[in-house]
Amino acid sequence: MEVYILYSRSLKQHYVGQTQDLLDRVKVHNAGHVKSSKRGSPWEIKWHIKCANRSEAMKLERRIKKRGASRFLEDIKYSRGVA
Repeated sequence: MEVYILYSRSLKQHYVGQTQDLLDRVKVHNAGHVKSSKRGSPWEIKWHIKCANRSEAMKLERRIKKRGASRFLEDIKYSRGVA
């Protein structure tokens, strides 16, 4: 499983999700088959990470959504010493 953050330049918004096949999932988003992300096409991958199982992926996805994708990305940027 992978947790991912996508970004839409047209909407200036992030989308957070989880999947087993990231590239296929992005194609589905960009084809307009996902109701919640239909308007933002094209979506680009901003960040992703592999998880051991679906339970771990769901916990991380929830944590990111609760924090907000933009804030989460800033947090990991600064935690790695990239300013």
